[in-house]
Amino acid sequence: MANSSRDKRIDYIEFNVKDIARARNFYGNVFGWTFTDYGAEYCEFSDGNLKGGFANAGEVKSGGPLVILFADDLADTLKRVEKAGGKIVKPVFNFPGGRRFHFTDPEGYELAVWSDK
Repeated sequence: MANSSRDKRIDYIEFNVKDIARARNFYGNVFGWTFTDYGAEYCEFSDGNLKGGFANAGEVKSGGPLVILFADDLADTLKRVEKAGGKIVKPVFNFPGGRRFHFTDPEGYELAVWSDK
């Protein structure tokens, strides 16, 4: 039996959030994600490539794997993160292959954005 193209790849990311509307607003405004609501406790998002969800499932805890997003224009994305209420926790820095910064979203999750430019 052949493996599917999704075998051993990230398929879905789920964030536990206190406020689904706030999460939708943040990620919609900053990254242009689209959303499908499944009741008051769950909202699915799509970034055009990967799907995930926002769940209202209890206390939000920081930590876990670092989700890294790509941006063609790192400076513009950083401004959009700040304007939408995100907090920069690691300013832009160089690494082999590009530059990136880390931020926390309004729920307290730390993510990173990188660019090869």
